[in-house]
Amino acid sequence: MKLVDLHIHTIFSDGTLSPHEVVRLAASKGLSAIAITDHDELSGLPDATEAGNQFGISIISGVELSGRLKDKSVHILGYFVDKENRELINFIQSMKQSRFDRAEKIVEKLNEHGIYITIDDIKIRSGLGGIGRLHIAETLMDAGVVKDTHEAFSKYIGYGKSCYVSKSNISTKFVIELIIKAGGIPVIAHPSLHDTEDLISELINEGIMGIEVWYPTHSESQVKKYLEIAKKYRLVPTGGSDSHGTRPGYPGIGEFTIPYDVLDRLIEAKNRI
Repeated sequence: MKLVDLHIHTIFSDGTLSPHEVVRLAASKGLSAIAITDHDELSGLPDATEAGNQFGISIISGVELSGRLKDKSVHILGYFVDKENRELINFIQSMKQSRFDRAEKIVEKLNEHGIYITIDDIKIRSGLGGIGRLHIAETLMDAGVVKDTHEAFSKYIGYGKSCYVSKSNISTKFVIELIIKAGGIPVIAHPSLHDTEDLISELINEGIMGIEVWYPTHSESQVKKYLEIAKKYRLVPTGGSDSHGTRPGYPGIGEFTIPYDVLDRLIEAKNRI
């Protein structure tokens, strides 16, 4: 059976492996296709595509963006986006700056609480990618402030905690429409996380076209439920590992896969638009 993984991150966001390393590993595990879906980033796609040609594996151009709906953060995957689309590129540039500004505000709050890390410390952790809270959590680990990233979120930078700073107030409707304008298929990422299940009907009204059914933490009952939702609302069911390379707490490349016919359905949806 041909296998794929439609949700993978690289060093251009919060993964630990380069696009070339991701593709090489995926090919060595027997995968036929993968999607690179970095947070607010397209920069890893050219290298991944080149490596795909080298190792004989198809690369789906993707991105993972986030928007707000009813004061909840919703992650949205965009598949087959045009990486040369100027509106998408401009938006991503603005989001990278927004991530940096958010990190600076979090650092200020941490400093006020007697925790002295700097934005330069965090930039070392983030490397080529835009700064995310996971990079801040790892910097807190490096400084000996917390024992793991879970503690960093639960004590300091998680939602509602003392050093939390909210993201830019970009609506899910804007994000969905942006992906569609860039020729992509917008898909709800990991609906069981971030308490977004009750927002599915509204996201459908906003133009969402798919839902991530197969995900490492989804139970059999959740998979069944999301498949029923997909069928009821004619959404494309997708899935992926959300692999961050070798980062603890996430599947490694090739450890969570789905059948190729899932990608076939996504391709059919792309061909209809």
